[in-house]
Amino acid sequence: MVTTTTTSLTPHSPLVLLNVKVRCGSCNLRELCLPMGLTELEMDRLDKIVRHRRRIARDTALYRMNDPFINLYAIRVGHFKTYQVNANGAHHISGFQMTGEILGMEAISANRHQCDAVALEDSEVCEIPFAELEGLLRDVPIMLRHFHRMMSREIAQDHTAMLQLGNLRAEQRFAAFLLNLSNCYKTRGYSATNFQLRMSREEIANFLGLTNETISRLLAQFKKTAWVKANNREIELLNLPALHALVEGK
Repeated sequence: MVTTTTTSLTPHSPLVLLNVKVRCGSCNLRELCLPMGLTELEMDRLDKIVRHRRRIARDTALYRMNDPFINLYAIRVGHFKTYQVNANGAHHISGFQMTGEILGMEAISANRHQCDAVALEDSEVCEIPFAELEGLLRDVPIMLRHFHRMMSREIAQDHTAMLQLGNLRAEQRFAAFLLNLSNCYKTRGYSATNFQLRMSREEIANFLGLTNETISRLLAQFKKTAWVKANNREIELLNLPALHALVEGK
């Protein structure tokens, strides 16, 4: 039987610490999080670092902007959104993250988190103390290269998102958003054409720099052209080539 205890690390987030033994080598997400070729000794060292999993309830913050940076978090189950709040109190969503992704890397340079990370559904993360991880990265070059690739991929994704927001028309932004989700689910072994939106239309609109009405109009338009089938948050992509052509401006 698994026992749980509530931790009070952050007053805004009633996280649940799972008293279970975490073993990265036996995790079904290891191909997303870890490089190939780690020795048994290196894997054992990693297991000693990644000691805890945490459950985060839906709409609960894993961390808040300006919280001290202590851990990275590998998403084991669930979905998150990251966002910043400006001086006027307005929220701007900077990204959506899902199983297999790492949260918290934006805090490495400043030693404080640069955004809020909130669960879109009941989720679970593996807690990775960064100070201990740094020691492992120094000793294991293959891990260091993998970590650099992950950081590079995150920077590239942020750059692509900025270009899309600045250069693409509304319908292209929405199509690109759906195709990106499709690719993410495909990479994780799920259907590339049938999935559930974990975020609301309002959250999608915020992320894409559009209005709620525009998202509803575009969804109706895509349904009318038989590119997409939608039932509440259930989405089926019926014509991937057409969506790709739209994004490419063809």
